[in-house]
Formats: sequence, C-alpha cells, structure tokens
Amino acid sequence: MSDSSSASSYERLPVGPQAEGYPDDASSHSEGMPPRHARSDEEADAAEPLPPREGGLLTLVATPIGNLGDLSPRAVQAMRSADLVLCEDTRVTARLFIEHNISTHAEPLHEHNERQRVPGLIDRLLGGQQIALVSDAGMPLLSDPGYRLVRAAIEADIAITAVPGPNAALTGLVLSGLPPHPFLFVGFAPPRSAARKESFATLHAAERAGLKATLIWHEAPHRLAEMLNDLGEIFGADRPAVVARELTKRFEEAKRGTLGTLAAFYAETAARGEITVLVGPFDETEQDADTLDRQLATALASQSVKDAAALVAKANGLPKKTVYARALELMARQQKDSD
Repeated sequence: MSDSSSASSYERLPVGPQAEGYPDDASSHSEGMPPRHARSDEEADAAEPLPPREGGLLTLVATPIGNLGDLSPRAVQAMRSADLVLCEDTRVTARLFIEHNISTHAEPLHEHNERQRVPGLIDRLLGGQQIALVSDAGMPLLSDPGYRLVRAAIEADIAITAVPGPNAALTGLVLSGLPPHPFLFVGFAPPRSAARKESFATLHAAERAGLKATLIWHEAPHRLAEMLNDLGEIFGADRPAVVARELTKRFEEAKRGTLGTLAAFYAETAARGEITVLVGPFDETEQDADTLDRQLATALASQSVKDAAALVAKANGLPKKTVYARALELMARQQKDSD
C-alpha cells in the first residue's frame, strides 16, 4: 500500500515462535492436523533456488508493510535471482537490499511511467530475462503499480508467479473483529468529497440490492477525518467500523467504534501512519436511523436539492424523481417551521 502523501517506513520487531502466545504444538493447526507446508530446519537450510528456466519469468513479490521481519526467504531469493527488480521508489527498496545483501539492479516502475515502460519490459521478458516486481509496501497491484505490466505479460504468454506475503487490507480485516468474509477491498477512496460520496453511494446502493460484505479502504492520514464523515453520511453514523493504522509496527492500533464516533474522534485527533478503514456489513434491520428523510436532511445541509436528491437516490437505489419530490417536501416543511 502506498500513497503520495505518506512515506513508507520499516521497523525491526520480534517475529516468530518467541512471540507470546505463539502455538508450538502442531495439533493447534486447523482440524487438529499438522500444517502441510511444515518442514524441519534442516530441510529449510538445504532448500535451493529453482533451476534456471527457459523463457522469461515475471515474479510479483510481497514486501513488508512495516516490519522488516515479515520479508520471506522466498521473497529474498526471488529478488536475488532476478535480472531486474522493478520498484515504486528505489530509495525505499534499497533498505531491503541492504538488509538482505541483494545486489540485483533496480529500476523504478510507478503510475507515472508504467505505460511507457511496459513494451520494453515485455521485450526483455520475451528475451528470457527474469524480472521481480515489488511495491513500497505490501502486494504489488493492490493499490500499487503493476497491473498494466501483468496484463501485457499475460497477453504475451509470459510466465507469471507470485511470492505472497504482507498485505494491509487482510491484516486490518483479521484484526478488526468485523466479519472476515465475504469482504470487498475498494482501494483508495477518491480524494475529493463529492466524488468520494458518489462512490460510497454506489456501494450503498449495491448493499440495498443485496451486497453484504465488510468493506475495506486505504486512506491517507490528512484525509481520514473527512472520509469518515462522508462514510457516516452515506452508510449511517451507527454503522460499525474500524480504523487500523501502523499495522505490524511498534504503534500498531485498531480503533473500533461506529462511523460517527470514529469521525468525531479523528476530527479532534490527527491521524498518523498508513491507514486502513473497514466498515461492517450492511444490516437493514439495524438501520433505523438510516431512513430516507434522515439521509436527505443530512445531504440538504450541504448540497442543493437536486444534488442531495441525486446522491440519496443512488445510495438507496430509488428513482431520482421520487427522492427529489420528497426533498422538496422536506424543504417546504423546514421553511414552514422557520416561519
């Protein structure tokens, strides 16, 4: 996960079985069976990299979202054995290279140059080179560059594999206490409030049509309070939500509450670090406050009748004319009360 407004950083924290409460009994695995992927230390030490293959190979490599200890041995080997490592920012990836003695040549691939670079990279892959793609933090493509390259590699029939690992959305999900599945990862919300509300309204309309999933976004710290306020306006202030930040780092936090309480808290408290926002599934039986009139009243406080009606109509999957007529009735009632 990355955003132009927040720089990635890593920390070295304890990892592995020495952590308190870590199960050292194989029977604690699901269904009481030992993990299928378990192997002895001797086997791990004896593991060798895969033999050279004919043709090119594109490897998508997950990198730590904060804790350097989360970089897997497979990820290190993939970067060491590659002819080229593509990364968002070579300065960020350099820290991983130094830590793990990786000397592979690295070049930038980001949203501003990916389209131009893809043809040349495909030529190199077709020529037999092995290329590893990493992001500043987390899994490539998920709110990060790489999708154009992957699509082009698939069309060129180039072999693609992935080294899984840290992911902020999934880490936040399992820490949230919200239903873990189904879930819908949305990425970053639009930066401007009007577009953000429009995107939220589209999702809420889908919920009213039957979608029931925990919703997940990334957000930049300086936009968090406004985003939570917009979420509350569209989804309802009483909707359960979680703000997870600094995941895997020393000051990791998952703040739980309703959209209303979280919006109020972060309106007064500056957020820091990289942030994941999660909203619990829609439950129509618990949406007493989320009536059409309440939504209209909230929207009318900051928007014209036409815009408020359009937004609420989309959020509820209702005809614009019906909602517009109701908005005019509410405006007339407010005018009468004020007189």
